[in-house]
Amino acid sequence: MSNATVLVIDDEAQIRKLLSITLQSHDFNVVEASTAKEGLAIVVSHPPDLVLLDLGLPDRSGHDVLIHLREWYINPIIILSVQSSEEDIVKALDHGANDYLVKPFRTGELMARIRSAIRKGNPEESNSRIDFQDFEIDFASRTVKKNNMIVKLTATEYSLLALMVKNEGKVLTHHYLLNQIWGPSYKNESQYLRVFIAQLRKKIESDPNRPSHIVTESGVGYRFVAK
Repeated sequence: MSNATVLVIDDEAQIRKLLSITLQSHDFNVVEASTAKEGLAIVVSHPPDLVLLDLGLPDRSGHDVLIHLREWYINPIIILSVQSSEEDIVKALDHGANDYLVKPFRTGELMARIRSAIRKGNPEESNSRIDFQDFEIDFASRTVKKNNMIVKLTATEYSLLALMVKNEGKVLTHHYLLNQIWGPSYKNESQYLRVFIAQLRKKIESDPNRPSHIVTESGVGYRFVAK
């Protein structure tokens, strides 16, 4: 992960300076852009390992930039924005953002999100089994074990868990999860999703009332976190 390149697209010089100092202190290379046009040009000519994108750019909406990037750019994109409404967060995640942090943010949390996004952006396809210490999932045999004991999951529960594990660290919106697991006709059935999340937590979490793996992002969706 060291020497990975991060592109910061933000029109605030102080924010770019803060991010540059923080990222460089963690051995990242940093490239800066103050406008959407400049940022897109850099991604085209020298694709970075990750993009930090502000939504309030002077020449073009950050949402438009995100949509345009996702037509061909496959590496992680993390949104950093003062826009904190549920609508903006869900919109960005549904358009392909890997994560979303509201300004002002804690640099420690940002670095953790960046490391997670880059790690998941370069998966080891040969790793068919993942061990989370308290439980493990084997994609080849479609089995889940907790404390070395088989956990009985329905086909839907397994599909939901596998999707979240494969996107570890990334916020998955209600809309995305419902569409991927149940199809477009279920896109507004958030209560349906909550029932299955509760069932999964009872089966894999040590304390379902204080989940450490399947974490709720209030009003947005869920994030799978590995210990």
